[in-house]
Amino acid sequence: MGRVYATPEQLAAWTGRPAPADAERLLARASEDVDDTLRTAVYLTDNAGMPTDPPTVAALRHAVCAQVEYQLATGDDGTGASGRWDSVSIGPVSLSGRKDGPQTPDDLHLAPRALRALTRAGLLPGVIW
Repeated sequence: MGRVYATPEQLAAWTGRPAPADAERLLARASEDVDDTLRTAVYLTDNAGMPTDPPTVAALRHAVCAQVEYQLATGDDGTGASGRWDSVSIGPVSLSGRKDGPQTPDDLHLAPRALRALTRAGLLPGVIW
């Protein structure tokens, strides 16, 4: 598993509601979404790749919690399928009514509050020098 920037307890504090049963999975996927957005961001990390500067730690935590909050509010389970299909079933797999084309690496769907947290922390837009 990759880096995860928030805990279920921090998510509950962010939303003001108990964390959902699958909070760890949602936080892991939201952390991947944030990492994808920060491909060109530069910030200090430890040997595990975790941020070390307290404001950066807080910004990543806030962005991940905002992303999960957004997904819960929109009914997205973190797979990205909710906005792409009119109907989705798990077993025996059935998808119908594709709404748009294939997702590209630049087609990131980060929550507006997550983007604002990253922008305020100076992590976006990322620039490679």
